[in-house]
Amino acid sequence: MTTARVTPARRGRPGYDLESLLAVAVAAFNERGYEATSMEDLSRRLGITKSAIYHHVASKDELLRLAVGRALDGLFEAAAQAAALDGRAIDRLHHLVRRSVHVLVERLPFVTLLLRVRGNTEVEREALARRREFDHLVGELFQRAEAEGDVRADVPPAVAARLVFGLVNSLVEWYRPGGGMDAGALADTVVAMAFQGLRTTPRGAGGQVVAETTEPW
Repeated sequence: MTTARVTPARRGRPGYDLESLLAVAVAAFNERGYEATSMEDLSRRLGITKSAIYHHVASKDELLRLAVGRALDGLFEAAAQAAALDGRAIDRLHHLVRRSVHVLVERLPFVTLLLRVRGNTEVEREALARRREFDHLVGELFQRAEAEGDVRADVPPAVAARLVFGLVNSLVEWYRPGGGMDAGALADTVVAMAFQGLRTTPRGAGGQVVAETTEPW
């Protein structure tokens, strides 16, 4: 697995820390776009000098790397948790989708920024490469679930992975914390919507559909 580039910790100036700087930078990148946001813009938003920002990070690129890394690290942690589970691939898929929704909710600004990168810089290209790696892991899980007979064979695993995580990623467009649905309820809803159409349906001896008495998730 590709590892995130580690940036040496810098000692912060009194009254400012890297987390507050990163929060303001991510908000600005999401509002204005990464390329359209300058370090001067960030210094004005923070009310500090550019030299104070450079005390924490070496460049705007470093801010972007830290921000998208926060989102990607959460997704790969979810993938590692799913891989460590016993049982069938479909159960690991359910866990991965649920945890991915939690990552999105908990790190919403960072995931939003990740989904907007287009590969215009080296940092963005690195982020896109890690996203493809994550997509590959999801596709492999769908392939195993299909081989185990738990998802439909007429949907290619790579397509199923894109459709399901397209649904997860779409949450950044409308979900807002405090809107009446917590992360757990949202994750349950996404899993139900995503997998109901992908599950194989049990059939009786004569080929008729057999009603399930329990929820498969």
